[in-house]
Amino acid sequence: MSAEFATASDTALPLHVLSETDLDGWLEKQDAPVQAWVSASGFTGGLGQALVVPGAEGAPVMALAGYGSAAARRRGRFHLAGAAARLPKGDYQIANGLPEDQAAPEALGWLLAGYRFARYRDQTPLEAKLVAPEGIDAEHIAAIARGEMLTRDLINTPASDMGPPDLEAAARKLAEQHGAKIEVTTGEALLENNLPMIHTVGRAADRAPRLIDMRWGDTGPRLTLVGKGVCFDTGGLNLKPGASMGLMKKDMGGAAAVLGLAQMIMATGLALQLRVLIPAVENSVAGNAFRPGDILTSRKGLTVEINNTDAEGRLVLADALALADEEAPDQIISMATLTGAARVAVGPDLAPYYSDDDAFVSALENAARRAADPVWRMPFHDAYETLIEPGIADLDNAPKGGFAGSITAALFLRRFVTDSTYAHFDIYGWQPSDAPARPKGGTGQGTRALFAALPDLLNL
Repeated sequence: MSAEFATASDTALPLHVLSETDLDGWLEKQDAPVQAWVSASGFTGGLGQALVVPGAEGAPVMALAGYGSAAARRRGRFHLAGAAARLPKGDYQIANGLPEDQAAPEALGWLLAGYRFARYRDQTPLEAKLVAPEGIDAEHIAAIARGEMLTRDLINTPASDMGPPDLEAAARKLAEQHGAKIEVTTGEALLENNLPMIHTVGRAADRAPRLIDMRWGDTGPRLTLVGKGVCFDTGGLNLKPGASMGLMKKDMGGAAAVLGLAQMIMATGLALQLRVLIPAVENSVAGNAFRPGDILTSRKGLTVEINNTDAEGRLVLADALALADEEAPDQIISMATLTGAARVAVGPDLAPYYSDDDAFVSALENAARRAADPVWRMPFHDAYETLIEPGIADLDNAPKGGFAGSITAALFLRRFVTDSTYAHFDIYGWQPSDAPARPKGGTGQGTRALFAALPDLLNL
């Protein structure tokens, strides 16, 4: 999938970005034919509107993109992407009207508007290309877009073609592209290497469970990303109903997100030591599937009572987090499509996250606004710790009662990180309906905000 800006040239059409309040003033400065054309075309500067203006001989001489009102813009992001989808084939160069602080996010949105998932069916490409606005780092923006597109591709691919071996292949391809090292522990070797809960969750599937371990960079602060790679989740013996199983190809969205973020980090050469850990499994049903009531012993030695086999993501993440914590990196971040409770709390558009580190929160919140990647802080609420303590074992994987489901999942994960600064993202990873630069389907959440925050967070 291409994520490239057009080359600046004399043939690129000037693109005037006009809000509803700016349109009249701009029109007063134009000649009569332009005024008449704009008026006859019904262009009002509304958000997402696009119009090509012809010259005296009928050939296009400029284009207009509606930028709406401030109130309308607050309700979304990537506003120029809406206009890009309505412009005809050609190269466009922004002439005026785009706020300076919006040049980078709008340019990114235009690139992301070109994303198409065409693995199984040809898709109509975006034919309007943008010349990179002055003052932005075009290569940096393109690297972010490629990372996001990788995440989308991985999530959109069905489990028939994105099982644990395929997720491993995607990680190996990324490692090869950037000179990273990768090791994979598969099947029974998980038990030999003290990764028992990853093995237990994935052992019922016909495609073996595995832990993917990728490293890149030799100097600088140490960052470890842990992504949930449940390539399909039937719910196990606590079988999901059909309606709840329909989107479970996206249950590896955490793995897809950290691979997309890793792509951004490696492509831009950030001066850090990166480790990516992905427990890749399928939660399937077979005679050897783990059962409700089982008690598992984790890598860290903590015992876990299984009260619902459909709360498997936190089990595989727990072993990976314990492994990550043994090196005590400067920062551990987990990303997972973990709980429906998070979606009930904040909906599909916000990425809820957990952190007790004020420096992390400050860096992330500031970066999220710049990156047009909204996040929402959730609490590691210590008073709920008793909810994950069943008495018969150290931890309960699915506390009864239905209260604070995302929080209790985050508290469960935090038990496995004791020597490192830790943050957890409970993302959705799916765009439920088409929006500018975000077609219906898999999507990255929190990754662009994290990428923008890393220089401040890790003092790069």
